[in-house]
Amino acid sequence: MMLGERDAQHLGINVEKLKRQIVIITSLMVGTCVAFSGTIGFVGLIVPYILRLLFKSNYVFILPLSAVLGSILLLIADTFSRSIVAPSELPIGILTSLIGGPVFIAILIKFKKSL
Repeated sequence: MMLGERDAQHLGINVEKLKRQIVIITSLMVGTCVAFSGTIGFVGLIVPYILRLLFKSNYVFILPLSAVLGSILLLIADTFSRSIVAPSELPIGILTSLIGGPVFIAILIKFKKSL
C-alpha cells in the first residue's frame, strides 16, 4: 500500500479487500483498547478528529487544542455526571460514551463512504 493503489493492484493485491480488512482490524484494536482503558479514552479519539475537521492538517493548532478541549470536555461531563442525579454520582464513562459513541460511529460511516 505504500507504493500506491495502482502499484499494489499491479502486484496482484486486492486493494479494496485490503482496505476493508485494515478498517476492521483497526476498529477491533480500538474497541479492545477502549474496553481495557475505559470509555474516557473516547475523548482521546474524538477531540483530535473534530479539531482536524476545523483546522485540516495544521498540527500546530491541533495538538495543544486537543489537550485543552479534551480536558474541558471531561470537566463538563464530570460536572453533568455529578449534577444530573444530585445525591449520587453517575459514572463519567456513561456520559463520555453518550457523547463519544455517536461521534465515533459518524467517523466510521464517513470513513466507510470514502472506501
